[in-house]
Amino acid sequence: MNGRPEVSPIDLQTQQSCQSMNETERGGMLGIRRSIVGSRWLICLIVICALAAAGIWFLGRNSATRAAWVVPMDGALFAQNAKDWRVHGGNDAEQRYSPLKAIHTGNVGELGLAWSVELDTARGQEATPLVIDGTIYVSTAWSKVMAIDGMNGKVLWEYDPQVPGGKARDACCDVVNRGVAYRDGKLFVGTLDGRLIALDAKTGKPVWEVQTTDTAKPYTITGAPRIAGNLVIIGNGGAEFGVRGYVGAYDAETGKQAWRFYTVPRPDGKADGAVSDATLAEKASSTWFDGAWHQTGGGGTVWDSIIYDPELDQIIIGTGNGTPWNHRIRSGGKGDNLFLSSILALDAKSGQYKWHYQVNPGESWDFTATQPIVLANLIINGASRKVLMQAPKNGFFYVIDRTNGKLLSARNFVPVNWARGIDLASGRPLETGLARYDRQESLINPSAFGAHNWYPMAFSPSTGLVYLPVQEVSMVYAQDQNFRYRPGTFNTGVYSEKNRLPDDPAAVARIRASLKGALIAWDPVRQREVWRASQPGPGSGGALATAGNLVFEGNMQGAFKAFDASNGKELWRFQAQTAVQGSPVTYEANGQQYVVVMSGYGGGFGISTPLGDGTRNRPNGRVLAFRLGAEGRLPAFDEGALPPFVRVREVFPRSQIAIGQRVYETTCSWCHGSGGQSSGVAPDLRRSVALDDAKLWDEIVMGGMLSERGMGSFKGILSNGEVEAVRAYVANHAQ
Repeated sequence: MNGRPEVSPIDLQTQQSCQSMNETERGGMLGIRRSIVGSRWLICLIVICALAAAGIWFLGRNSATRAAWVVPMDGALFAQNAKDWRVHGGNDAEQRYSPLKAIHTGNVGELGLAWSVELDTARGQEATPLVIDGTIYVSTAWSKVMAIDGMNGKVLWEYDPQVPGGKARDACCDVVNRGVAYRDGKLFVGTLDGRLIALDAKTGKPVWEVQTTDTAKPYTITGAPRIAGNLVIIGNGGAEFGVRGYVGAYDAETGKQAWRFYTVPRPDGKADGAVSDATLAEKASSTWFDGAWHQTGGGGTVWDSIIYDPELDQIIIGTGNGTPWNHRIRSGGKGDNLFLSSILALDAKSGQYKWHYQVNPGESWDFTATQPIVLANLIINGASRKVLMQAPKNGFFYVIDRTNGKLLSARNFVPVNWARGIDLASGRPLETGLARYDRQESLINPSAFGAHNWYPMAFSPSTGLVYLPVQEVSMVYAQDQNFRYRPGTFNTGVYSEKNRLPDDPAAVARIRASLKGALIAWDPVRQREVWRASQPGPGSGGALATAGNLVFEGNMQGAFKAFDASNGKELWRFQAQTAVQGSPVTYEANGQQYVVVMSGYGGGFGISTPLGDGTRNRPNGRVLAFRLGAEGRLPAFDEGALPPFVRVREVFPRSQIAIGQRVYETTCSWCHGSGGQSSGVAPDLRRSVALDDAKLWDEIVMGGMLSERGMGSFKGILSNGEVEAVRAYVANHAQ
């Protein structure tokens, strides 16, 4: 298979339609061919046409030639100031493409560190910076915001919303924040504790603040707001913990709520008095059946993907998984459970429903559709179509008509075993016998970590290709026979001891070596991979494409790289000492082009999955800026050595250790690592002095002694016996 996805029957159907388009293209060349028969240039022309049809482009180093199948978008609507990066995705189409080309394939090797700003924590950093008139605005872990001079890295101001440390307990995937929005001199940031705050961009002083969530429930915000006219759009997270998803719009001047759209019905069947009431009653309520969702709220949170389409004046959102993940427990194994794992279009002004496409009906794997969405106008089957493109967790790349939600094509971009393909007529997956793990456990690829997760992909109009960070991580899915709903912690309904990391270091090393990651160039019209740049292990940052025919991307191993956009050849790299997960942007200041990105290890995969040996400290994250000819260096970092394992004097019965294993792996491992093996972000509990002191352990876990440091109290979630069983389990792993 040579590392490329297998072709399904549906893929062949897609390819046949693309071949028809190619025949049309070739037919259009016949008149030209007749007029120049006998010319030596004929050979060159035929070669160029053949390469174009194959999706291969040899672009000049400064070329900004538009690919033949890319139709220009309305420049007045999708305007982009080349010198700045004023919108989360570069412009409202969120293509993450810059027309700047002073840095190109011919000179990118001269790129060097211009300046860096060290942050105040080693926690994950996932933000996309904004650049407004030469000033960089970034959000950092714990929902803090900074303004930085783009020329020299001088910090102009900092804002701390004072998120309570205990709120980290409600965050499935670290205390990250993915960015701010800007409009008319104000910045907007969503905070981990559910607030939407407007700041004065010049001073960092708060202008207004509104609580967008019910503080009695475990809602969080980690995604970036978006601007639609005079409205600020924000969603939230927390599905696994027991919440009901929605997206809201707020007046940019006052913070007053304009509308709210819930993504799943109310468990009690009542109306909300929200714009979503009629749609949920008409389309969604009949797709839900008796099950645990009556307790949990159902999920379907809008935790990342929100995009404003000014051409159609609509908001497009991606929704998340159900609560619990397990469809059989959540809804009796019946019904599509709308609008879980779906893409919805809403009227931007009113929030009224326009259309939807459900990626995974009856979602049961944490296959969210919250991954970034990119807009474009493409020639498909000989016609210009206004499309959206998404590569969600489930491993298929979707091209959808954004005027009506009709699926145009879909193909797997990594090997998948849960489906044979996507039926283009119905839009539904063709599930295999492995997909539903009702009777026996299934090893499924991709896993809940996703074939592609939150890290943004880029689309270059120059090459017509999407640059997509991907990973191959499998997971064992099995019915949780002992499931009970526990408010305030993970409720997946999936449990298998086979997902626990073994104690044998050699076995763990083999597992790590089997995990794959890559940056791939994907042709969205012909639905095929054009090139692949593999990396050691999963975990990536966002991608940036430029008119210099470059693609920039970082990874969990700390490398920040530049690739030739045409062929994937690595042209430059920088070692950042820690993971580069943030999404790079580029801007111009004082006539020079810069590239800026954030570093910092953590996030969902980073905080829960040990990739190193767990015996070293991690450096704080940074904001890193690069320009041609710069020669800056990062200060040396002393990794040091962590304390040894704590040897507990007590002997715990096997039955207690077994109880502790289940509680730990379903509650604690998301931050502290499977089997007690920390990734180095949250403390390694095998090394904690509290491990040998039952009273101190209880004061931390139940009493909230370390709440302000991110370890919230689990009182009311775990029993005293469960807390002590967890100590027994961790102590057993420290022997």
